[in-house]
Amino acid sequence: MNSKIFNSFVLAVCGVLFCVILADVSGKWSGYIDYNGNDIPLTYNFKADGDKLTGTSDTPLGTADITDGKIDKDMISFKVDLNGSTATHIGKVYQDSIKLKITYNGADFLTTLKRNKTQ
Repeated sequence: MNSKIFNSFVLAVCGVLFCVILADVSGKWSGYIDYNGNDIPLTYNFKADGDKLTGTSDTPLGTADITDGKIDKDMISFKVDLNGSTATHIGKVYQDSIKLKITYNGADFLTTLKRNKTQ
């Protein structure tokens, strides 16, 4: 009997830890990429559901849906369709920022996103 209670307790703790370990990225994040000496604004509205990531991306090219989004501990990855070309995003989530590498049309762009304080 005691082993059943202990096993249930261990499973519950593991479940809670799993949820805590996944990065909390839900919300609005903003940053810039340097494109030929110009700062191009980027805004992402992330929605996390377990290990799935969805939302939208806002750039001067328009608003696009986030597809194939995944969360793995403190790492995120997703794709965005920009005018018929796919931009692949891979990032590491920190407490107050996300370091993001964007691959678009064969070029890599690096940015740091900050969580918007007013959401």
